[in-house]
Amino acid sequence: MVEPAANMGQKMAVIEGPVKFDTREVLSESAATPKACLMSSSPFAGKTIAIDFETATEARASACSIGLAFIEDGRVVRIEERLIRPPENRYSPFNVAIHGIRPEHTARAPDFAEVMAEFANDFEGARMVAHNASFDFSVLRACLDLWGLDYPELSYLCSVKLAQRHWPQLGSHRLNVLAAHLGLTFAHHNAAEDARICAEACLAMAQEAEVADLLELALKHGLNVGRLNRRGYEPCSFARKPRRVAALQA
Repeated sequence: MVEPAANMGQKMAVIEGPVKFDTREVLSESAATPKACLMSSSPFAGKTIAIDFETATEARASACSIGLAFIEDGRVVRIEERLIRPPENRYSPFNVAIHGIRPEHTARAPDFAEVMAEFANDFEGARMVAHNASFDFSVLRACLDLWGLDYPELSYLCSVKLAQRHWPQLGSHRLNVLAAHLGLTFAHHNAAEDARICAEACLAMAQEAEVADLLELALKHGLNVGRLNRRGYEPCSFARKPRRVAALQA
């Protein structure tokens, strides 16, 4: 998410309805960058969704924005962002200072259950990835619990953990560092932009590792696949012996 002062006009402009990014614009920017051109030709197969949440307070169940970047056939083909009205539309100053979203921006936004209903079909059976997945999927679980909704059946990986193994020479594996490494520009702490860079980083790693999909990349770097299902969840984590998995859901 960009700094509050820099993005306030844009935020005010979109509060009347869902926030939709022009995928053509961000992809045309990437196409001008040599490393991004390599990413778009990655053998990365299947459909994957990168996800990012921003929260209104310290509570995990206070999602106020969700960003999604859809990967198909080795490229980002769709980017979505939705503002979410958190419980009681309450915000902490600390969180506002990070992402710039304020109570007036989400006063008329849909609640989490409404947003989840919109993307339920996309999430069910999906393979997903998040940068610091332990945070984003804890937000997802907490919000689902708060609204009494069933967990979708999906599998997921953490791009931070993948990047730590794939680019160990980098001093940090924060999104802004990865974006700079890949020659990409973005608005940090904007949910859609964070999801986009997460997706592009995964494509870059897959291309450099010469692997066909996200599961193969995880196996190459010794990362266990996380899972969310009706019974609960299994975290994405490093292990000496990766859990046996048939495949990430298609």
